[in-house]
Amino acid sequence: MGTIGIIIVEICESNLLSTIETEGLLENEYPEVSVITSSCLSFCGLCRLRPFAMVNGKRIKGKDVDDALINIRAAIEEELAFYRA
Repeated sequence: MGTIGIIIVEICESNLLSTIETEGLLENEYPEVSVITSSCLSFCGLCRLRPFAMVNGKRIKGKDVDDALINIRAAIEEELAFYRA
């Protein structure tokens, strides 16, 4: 991991999002983002039910991995708009 971004995306290693290369995908698309994979985010059971991530402390989820990525990107864009304003 390089420098820490202004937007932190946290993913539980038991989450469905950990089955794809989320870190490389989001960090390449958004240089302002750092993706951190943790052993547990303390949302017991949620990580097995549906894909989700924490984006700057906000829980972002989706029906499936693709939907979660769409929602995560939207949350990142919302956070970036704050810094770009």
